[in-house]
Amino acid sequence: MAGVSSKEIKTRIRSMNSTRQITKAMEMVAASKLRRAQDQVLASRPYFETLYATIQSIADSSAELDSVYLTGNGSPKTLFIVIAGDRGLAGGYNSNVLKMALSAMEGNDALVLPIGKKAVEFFRSRNYSLFPSAQLSTEDLSPSHCFTLAREICQAYVRGELGQVQIGYTNFVSVLTQQPSLLQALPLLRRDSGNSAGADILYEPDGTTVFETVVPEYVGGILYGALCESRAAEQAARRTAMDAATQNADDMIAQLNLQYNQARQAAITNEIIDIVAGS
Repeated sequence: MAGVSSKEIKTRIRSMNSTRQITKAMEMVAASKLRRAQDQVLASRPYFETLYATIQSIADSSAELDSVYLTGNGSPKTLFIVIAGDRGLAGGYNSNVLKMALSAMEGNDALVLPIGKKAVEFFRSRNYSLFPSAQLSTEDLSPSHCFTLAREICQAYVRGELGQVQIGYTNFVSVLTQQPSLLQALPLLRRDSGNSAGADILYEPDGTTVFETVVPEYVGGILYGALCESRAAEQAARRTAMDAATQNADDMIAQLNLQYNQARQAAITNEIIDIVAGS
């Protein structure tokens, strides 16, 4: 930083201290939100695992089950529900899930339901066709909204307007690891398990009616589960990114302090030389 005065270095130090205060505050806020999001993920997983097991049990045990949710409807259009964040400053959280979704859409007749302001801006700027219920914020999306949205999606699927439904979200593995994932919500896949233990189960009025009644709840459940996972992943990514930014600010402040001291010592040395030379 040759030729920079001590005054300029002090100005940069003050600016860097202000930046550090902001990144540290954001890190603490993200850590607080992360704890709540983790509790939400842990509380929601048993319900959705049970719901998934119930759906699979009905599908696997009823050989005569004939539902559009299993057989498909032949429509070429695929709905991609993409969950991103409402804000940036979260490392690669937003860009990773959006790039994954964009790659999956290549070669498909895609319709997009973006959830999160970053997702809405991303797909609008690329002129993708958006589902009517777009422009949703992750913070405003409650469980009731997820189930209402799932019923709208299932109705469009039954009418033949959608042939597939894919959910792009970020799986919360740990505080340090978040994995973008793509989950097929519709049509459901019947497992060939060879287990007929559920064949004796009787459904009233019949298996198909029960199955088609439960599927919208199932779609709403996995949508809300993906949203909980994404929220936790976003806060974990933001906490990690802000912690790294704070550490970088500390390093830069230490380097600037060293340069300030060197510049001040050089100025003092020059004054001593001038005094000695004058005497």
